[in-house]
Amino acid sequence: MSFQNIDQAPARLNRSELAVPGSQPELFEKASNSAADVIFLDLEDAVAPDEKEQARKNIIQALNDIDWNTKIMSIRINGLDTHFMYRDVVDVVEQAGERLDLIMIPKVGTASDVYALDMMVTQIEDAMGYAKRIGFEHIIETALGMQNVTEIAAASPRNESLHFGVADYAASTRARTTTIGGANKDYGVLTDPDDNDARDYFWNDMWHYAISRLVVAARANGLRPIDGPFGDFSDADGFRAAAKRAAVLGCEGKWAIHPSQINLANEIMSPSDEEVARAQKILKAMAEAEKAGKGAVSLDGRLIDYASIRQAEVLVKKAEQIAASSEAG
Repeated sequence: MSFQNIDQAPARLNRSELAVPGSQPELFEKASNSAADVIFLDLEDAVAPDEKEQARKNIIQALNDIDWNTKIMSIRINGLDTHFMYRDVVDVVEQAGERLDLIMIPKVGTASDVYALDMMVTQIEDAMGYAKRIGFEHIIETALGMQNVTEIAAASPRNESLHFGVADYAASTRARTTTIGGANKDYGVLTDPDDNDARDYFWNDMWHYAISRLVVAARANGLRPIDGPFGDFSDADGFRAAAKRAAVLGCEGKWAIHPSQINLANEIMSPSDEEVARAQKILKAMAEAEKAGKGAVSLDGRLIDYASIRQAEVLVKKAEQIAASSEAG
């Protein structure tokens, strides 16, 4: 390991993150009773310009009045390039900051964007006398943001997670797609002809690089990488496939833009019973190996060593966190 230690963001459970428009307060109680780990009340894309002021009021009232149980609460503010943003931050943090855990910042482009929000939030918290510090979630959804993702990830001690905003990222990079997430039939590989001149065509994941890049920046700075929305909420199989790809690459959560996606995200982003059992078996085998003065040992025909311990510990810790959350809920 490097001599440089990386401070880890708070270990919040972040398997599913439910988007709830601030302009639809009738959905708030349902969200509070859902199985989502994190809820973000939205002031940005899901709210029309002439509804933003009322949506802000709705969110302030909801944060103060609704029993959100153990839910992690976030708000998605409007972009720094809009005149809505400063009032989103000032009003919500001043009037409901004690129940707010996170602020989601859309279309983050540079580390300076993060600095600006950090300054504002710090001044409000100090003026209000809040003891708790609000964390930041950053949506990487532009070419500029992806170019500067490493600097963004390291820009503030408030940073907790990076999210991939696939729709705006596609627009920013002028990708040839109009869907929100998922695969594209034109992004594939054609094999060479076989002996019968037959050729196979395999679809690939056009978002592989972007998510991988985001995961590296997040993990290198102790943050949680979260995959963003999957637009077709009627396609459970498509959502499942996209979430599994993100999980394999290192993401620990995914957005739910519809309640039907919550349980899917929770399931896919949780270690299976089989994975947890094997991790516990690895830890036991390595503990016995250490007693015998060994740094590696064979288990079920495979070599395991100290790197295996670190992987197993992550799985076991996540399983314990999920179990504790279920008991609290």
